[in-house]
Amino acid sequence: MSTDPKLLSAILEAAPIAMVMIDREGEIALVNTETEKLFGYPRNELLGQPVEILVPDRFRAAHPGHRGSFFATPTARRMGIGRDLYARRKDNSEFPVEIGLNPVETGEGVFVLSAIADITERKQAEEKFRLVVESAPNAMVMVNQHGEIVLVNSETERCFGYPRADLLGQSIEMLVPTRFRENHPGYRHDYFNHLVTRSMGAGRDLFGLHKDGSEFPVEIGLNPIRTQEGTLVLSSIIDISERKQAEQALQDRSDELARSNAELEQFAYLASHDLQEPLRTVTSFVDVLQRDSHQMRSEKVGTSLRFISNAATRMSELITGLLEYSRVGREGQQVIVDCNTMVNAIQEDLSHIISESRATLNVEELPQLKGCEPELRMLVQNLIINAIKFRTKDTDPSIRIVARQEQRYWQISIHDNGIGIAPEHQNRIFDIFQRLHTKQEYEGTGIGLAHCRKIVHAHGGKIWVDSYVGKGSAFHFTLPC
Repeated sequence: MSTDPKLLSAILEAAPIAMVMIDREGEIALVNTETEKLFGYPRNELLGQPVEILVPDRFRAAHPGHRGSFFATPTARRMGIGRDLYARRKDNSEFPVEIGLNPVETGEGVFVLSAIADITERKQAEEKFRLVVESAPNAMVMVNQHGEIVLVNSETERCFGYPRADLLGQSIEMLVPTRFRENHPGYRHDYFNHLVTRSMGAGRDLFGLHKDGSEFPVEIGLNPIRTQEGTLVLSSIIDISERKQAEQALQDRSDELARSNAELEQFAYLASHDLQEPLRTVTSFVDVLQRDSHQMRSEKVGTSLRFISNAATRMSELITGLLEYSRVGREGQQVIVDCNTMVNAIQEDLSHIISESRATLNVEELPQLKGCEPELRMLVQNLIINAIKFRTKDTDPSIRIVARQEQRYWQISIHDNGIGIAPEHQNRIFDIFQRLHTKQEYEGTGIGLAHCRKIVHAHGGKIWVDSYVGKGSAFHFTLPC
């Protein structure tokens, strides 16, 4: 179709990029103002000149051949697909360009209209991107929609064992273990249909394939990148072999500890039986001696027998306490526990010592909690017994149990009006066998509060005390809602 020269000239002049028209001999017939700006030539120095004036010296010899090929089959197309193109300014400087070619029929024959875009800024951005990818600490692999590798970094070479030249242009499936290779194109196709930044293979283990045929575990992040050549996907690949080895070592250690704890627990049961048996024998024979020889025993003998009996009883209590302490967190199913019902049952069990000590319990509304009911019951019971045991002389025990919610936790507090605890002792009372008083002053094994702390920790909470000597104590513990 022929074109009005004046109309064509007006259109070219209005174009936002450089426009150059040449004839079959390669002479420049028309340029616009953007061409003058881009190449640094005034218009009169371009018109009538061979178009090779705008081509860098290193490409100039081959250019007439390319031009002749186009005129042989003149169709609209981009020039130089698959290779970088450069143009030359008047000052001999080069710059990267993209060129679109369009045949134009006129009364004087077929001309070629070239649209020339300076892509220096894009190339600079691409170079920055390439440097970022190259310096990344992870393997970076970019693929096109056909699954062909178009970009890798040096970390990819190190991670997979291939030189860069062996990867570019190849299918990404070459890096996928054979056992997963059949399904991988389907996953890739699905991803290109639902492009979004995400981690690959959530919920399953992923593996890469080294050049030597060995597999290694990986984590992969996918990022779609839209370019003029279409959408590409940049994959960030991390070799997690060391992490997996550390996880396995930790799991092995955990299994070993579990086995060791089971063995210790079994030993504790056996040891308790072996230790309890001679203690029962000692106690039994002490009872016999006390019964049969009270007529002839001296006061010294009676005192000795009482010491033996008391020691045996205390040894039995210690063994029982240690067994209960060792079982915390290992027995009992986690259930929903109504703390109000639980405290009522504890009061019934302790009714004798509550009545004997003339203690009063004021229990506010308590929550429902998930936990091991026997252990939670032992926790609260121990704290109530302590509140009664460590009461002030000549003062009836007064105990108040309250609860309040703190974000994701319930805090339960047991207040008393007992003897209190000095500040310097408030941390160590939760350690096993730590006693602040002699056995003559207050009975006990020194295990109770250690037992309480272990129960609370096993349920994911914490325990502490606020106390003032002579005024009483408040034991607080938290448990998850």
